[in-house]
Amino acid sequence: MTLRALAESTGADVLAYIPSPPRGVWYLGPFPLRAYAICIIIGIVAAIWLGDKRWVARGGESGAVLDIAMFAVPLGLIGGRLYHVATDWEKYFGPHRKPDAHWWAIWQGGLGIWGAVLLGAFGAWIGCRHYRIPLPAFGDAIAPGVLLAQAIGRLGNYFNQELFGRETTLPWGLEIFDRFDANGGSDPMNGVSNGVVVHVVQPTFLYELLWNLLGVAILLYVDRKFRIGHGRLFALYVAIYCFGRFFVELLRDDEATHIAGLRVNTFTSAIVFVCAVAYFLLATKGRETPAQVRAGVERPWPWQFGALRAYGAAGAAAAEPAIPGTDAAAKEPAAEKCGVDDSTDKTDSAAESESESADKAEPADEAEPAGKAEAAEEPEKVEVGKKSDTADKADSKGDS
Repeated sequence: MTLRALAESTGADVLAYIPSPPRGVWYLGPFPLRAYAICIIIGIVAAIWLGDKRWVARGGESGAVLDIAMFAVPLGLIGGRLYHVATDWEKYFGPHRKPDAHWWAIWQGGLGIWGAVLLGAFGAWIGCRHYRIPLPAFGDAIAPGVLLAQAIGRLGNYFNQELFGRETTLPWGLEIFDRFDANGGSDPMNGVSNGVVVHVVQPTFLYELLWNLLGVAILLYVDRKFRIGHGRLFALYVAIYCFGRFFVELLRDDEATHIAGLRVNTFTSAIVFVCAVAYFLLATKGRETPAQVRAGVERPWPWQFGALRAYGAAGAAAAEPAIPGTDAAAKEPAAEKCGVDDSTDKTDSAAESESESADKAEPADEAEPAGKAEAAEEPEKVEVGKKSDTADKADSKGDS
């Protein structure tokens, strides 16, 4: 007997199950307003907002995250859809596919986070190459925001009554309702509930949402405590998400492709987790300097081992406290190798030399007006002398 049935029979006040929303789509005239799309948009906005604050705090330019998002977000949505279609291809191309199931109909639901992150990262790489921003540092800045966006996006699965787990009698079980369209036909995605409970299932959307929020807190703490960089925080984000997703997949019971009796996303979680941990352990240690995250400074490619070591060494050296008596000029070659821009220093020295030249020129400028004044007084004296001579001659004529 379930807790709800027990409560109805005894009248006891016990914790009820979590009800699903009666609908996930509202219509503004002919235009559908989908809760799933709203959650995705809110998540993207939150990720850009948090990512921009973190990027500016690391020395980057404000607005750069939004600029790169113009490349990453569209490709991320395409990648998410392609992964979903590839892993559930029987829904769209199999012999038992539904007539209205179209692989391109993204509004019918179906986005795979793995494909979204993969193609989204590719779009971010394009944007970073365009604006000449080091991708690993950019990934570290946006990692907590991306995980926050995933947590918000899980609310869309709640409204769609999808990605749920097996049936359960736990007090926090999720009620699944039948939904019907205006003609009385079954429409779980776009229809309206009649209030009849069909299943009580594990709320795996809620488990993943809470795990993602915990992951955001872990990433923010680790970044503040240890100040890691060079893409290692982004790798930690991937590892945290994959670890939780692996166990969530073991609880899910919705339709999915299986390999050796396990859901395909279980294998994906395990493989990506191992790769993320390997990068976290083997990548360059330390953290990029503000000069290295500035637009116009490129990070060496992973296979450029010598340049990559110099790049990391420059960041580590800049992070060390200054020791009295050391020669700062000895660190300049490493900065030049890693592509750090020293045009600001050259500009400052040029400005100082110009100001010194101006100071030297000031005495000459002050002496010039005095000389001109003396030269201007001499013609006046000559004219006065000429006038006096003419007056004497006139007087002498009058006397004669």
